[in-house]
Amino acid sequence: MLTMSENHERARRPLPWLSRDGWLILIARGLRAFGYGCLSVLLAIYLEAMGLEASGIGFVLTASLMGAAALTLLFSVTANRWGRRRLLAANAVMMLAAGAVFALSSSFLLLFIAALSGTISVSTSERGAFLSLEQAMLPQTTDDGHRTQLFAAYNTASSFAGALGAVFSGLPVLLQSALGFSGLDAFRSMFWVYTFLALAVLLLVSWLSPEVELRGQAQSMGRWGLGPSRDTVIKLAALFSIDALAGGLIVQSFLAYWFHSVRGMPLEMVGLLFAASGLLEGFSFFAAARLSARFGLINTMVFSHLPSNLLLMLIPLAPTAALAAALFLVRQSLSQMDVPTRQSYLMAVVTVEERTAAAGITTVARGVSQSVSPALAGVATQFLSSAVPFFLCGGIKIIYDLALYATFRNLKPPEELK
Repeated sequence: MLTMSENHERARRPLPWLSRDGWLILIARGLRAFGYGCLSVLLAIYLEAMGLEASGIGFVLTASLMGAAALTLLFSVTANRWGRRRLLAANAVMMLAAGAVFALSSSFLLLFIAALSGTISVSTSERGAFLSLEQAMLPQTTDDGHRTQLFAAYNTASSFAGALGAVFSGLPVLLQSALGFSGLDAFRSMFWVYTFLALAVLLLVSWLSPEVELRGQAQSMGRWGLGPSRDTVIKLAALFSIDALAGGLIVQSFLAYWFHSVRGMPLEMVGLLFAASGLLEGFSFFAAARLSARFGLINTMVFSHLPSNLLLMLIPLAPTAALAAALFLVRQSLSQMDVPTRQSYLMAVVTVEERTAAAGITTVARGVSQSVSPALAGVATQFLSSAVPFFLCGGIKIIYDLALYATFRNLKPPEELK
């Protein structure tokens, strides 16, 4: 039980319903997202500067997604035994090492291996073990009534920090013009920034308390850490994998490449575009929390997603880069509203003991499906048309939205049953 002084201190915080551990997790997510915001804009352009063609860039991006999926599966099914904090720290160490490799090496093989660590994110939307572990921890840092708001804050921290990182991605241009850096050296400086951020994340993780671990004695679970919610998780994982397969066709690194190399947008303008996108996404998360409180989590997920997919399919048809950018921004104001609602819904419809496994398995399902998509997008762009990934992505996501609504509209989280 909290003392009067502790209650008074908590009441003075911006989010009084959030514990100290919750704040540490939000800050760590923000630092990572800042790094991802920088790299997601620069990564594909950097690899192109090293001489890789579109298909080669796609394979490096795919390696990152495949590595994230494999480690997420390993960590999620062992977290309750090995400790969530310990595995978060291990992931932070890998993030630090991968950043250093990209900063130091020009070898395609070494870069490919570093990407397999799953910690060189291809977008500000995290897909690796950090996400699944933190997703299981977060409900234990607040109450059920504020769970969706917490996931909105968690994703808003990511979007705003990612937006700032996208602005910061213009630094290589400044380094080249003002300080005479070569192109590759200017890019590599950003990976040193990323490495420093990984060190800061490691320190934050080390300050988490035992309260974020599984409380009490876990019930007997199956091989993959699932019990009574097994069928629900499998169905959600299957549907989420369809969504991720589509999303992987237009990850942020690909979009940055498309706006810069296909539509001729200057690099600094690409950074500003993604900064604006991140701000819009951040505001949309809190809008999603409010809408879900009134209309329900599933309804909010589906009916915000459908129009965003139609807008996505219009982007490559825009006659000018400016109109394409405008359509992209309108699309981004809707497309991510399903993220905090999806995370909150998953944590609500499984038991406490299954949360880590459920988060991990659904994240892996998304990661595995998404891992093949950038390579497909690269091949399609090189040999067919740069518009193909947009059309495929939008069409597949519409199928996912309709299937999700048909399957889960009657399975309500606890707060919607009151």
